[in-house]
Amino acid sequence: MLVTTTETIPNQEIDQILGIARGSTVRARNIGRDIFAGLKNIVGGEIEEYTQLQAHAREQALQRMINDGKRIGADAIVNIRFTTSMVMQGCSEILAVGTAVKLK
Repeated sequence: MLVTTTETIPNQEIDQILGIARGSTVRARNIGRDIFAGLKNIVGGEIEEYTQLQAHAREQALQRMINDGKRIGADAIVNIRFTTSMVMQGCSEILAVGTAVKLK
């Protein structure tokens, strides 16, 4: 599956637009990470526990979007975007969305 943030794929022609492919995940912080994050917040610097949490969430949302594209018969997903929103205190959603297409 070709996945790109651009609207087109070099040397490929889009034959058909199948619709929107999407994938999301909702993740919550946990008490162990919060303790380390609180300590790190005092001294400054990257909070690696949260960086890893967000990286895993992005990968899961991306894979779910790819699976959704495969489900509707796409050869590629173009113009992908990521967005995040807070669902509740300490809990956020990562959404990956793009246009599922068939290539010639």
